[in-house]
Amino acid sequence: MSELTYPMARQRPFDPPDEVTLLRQRAAMHRLTYADGHRGWLATGHAAARAVLASPCFSVQPEHMHPLLPTKRAMTGALNAEPPPGMFVRMDAPEHTRYRRLLTGQFTVRRMKLLVPRIAEITDGHLDAMAAAGGPLDLVGAFALPIPSLVICELLGVPYEDRAQFLEDSKVLVNLDSGPEESVAATGRISAYLLDLIRRKRVESGDDLISGLVGELADDELTTIAFVLLVAGHETTASMLGLGTYALLTNPDQLAAMRDDPSVVDNGVEELLRYLSIIHLGPLRTALEDVEIEGALVRAGEAVAIHVASANRDDARFPGGDRLDVSRPTGGHLTFGHGIHQCLGQQLARVEMRIAFPALLRRFPGLRLAVTPEEVPMRTHAIAYGVHRLPVTW
Repeated sequence: MSELTYPMARQRPFDPPDEVTLLRQRAAMHRLTYADGHRGWLATGHAAARAVLASPCFSVQPEHMHPLLPTKRAMTGALNAEPPPGMFVRMDAPEHTRYRRLLTGQFTVRRMKLLVPRIAEITDGHLDAMAAAGGPLDLVGAFALPIPSLVICELLGVPYEDRAQFLEDSKVLVNLDSGPEESVAATGRISAYLLDLIRRKRVESGDDLISGLVGELADDELTTIAFVLLVAGHETTASMLGLGTYALLTNPDQLAAMRDDPSVVDNGVEELLRYLSIIHLGPLRTALEDVEIEGALVRAGEAVAIHVASANRDDARFPGGDRLDVSRPTGGHLTFGHGIHQCLGQQLARVEMRIAFPALLRRFPGLRLAVTPEEVPMRTHAIAYGVHRLPVTW
């Protein structure tokens, strides 16, 4: 029997690879060969994935990590590089706890709700621009990318007029085919920009997240945190808006429900998050001690890759999970992760999608693809799965 390596090839745009689905139907945990030859595990079942993410027996620290894919960056050791100060997403407790507590205070549900009028205003402005331009156009460039980019800029206190360079650099950082030199250069440019901004905010602060943290963190810590939030805060939601619209346009009954029934929208967003599962590479954890997960004994030092898209289609948790159903009870999906590293900005992402999807569909009730579904270019070699472009008209 050949060794299992991490499956990436998708047969259909919205479904995980068939190979992964077949694996999940056999068992929740599978032996996996990582790109550096490490023999670890792949978690395909929902209960197994949730157990790994919740367990303090697993680490996210880079010295324990092994690359899933033979990317240029992973093969040059970038994956295991010492994380800079403030890189809380690659820290275990208790180091992680201090940063998480500070940031949780900035991402309260109350604060996200206060952003609703501004997000609605931003959304309406981009819809007005789309109407003025007329179709066909690329929905990613006109709608899906600029809305979360502008929102995260305002939340952090980053001038939106400065966005062009960091948007280009973000594309480099999330592209799995980017080489180490490109990635280092892009990281350096974003970090230098943010450090200068932070130093200015120490002199003249505003009503934004960076200003709220300048008294709590050193420059290098805050630069790293702002970097993570800036890149993650627009890339992931932009992917969901683009891919989610594509999914709705190819499921007209679900689109009609999201457009016409306001009571469906909140649950519909959760279902799109579950069904699409845009984080299609990892997350990764490494066992610090022997631990049993769904009948598999994971030894200390062995890595576990969690296949979120597979876990979110597990029939044991979501019966008929391969079908998009915006009325389905969808609580418990793992798109935002689980445990102490659950996505910090999940409430912001929810607010943006709950506003953007119905606003788009109501403004353009005749919205449709301007190409055949097969011609939509998929973003397969990026950390967040999605579409490169979404040509639409109405």
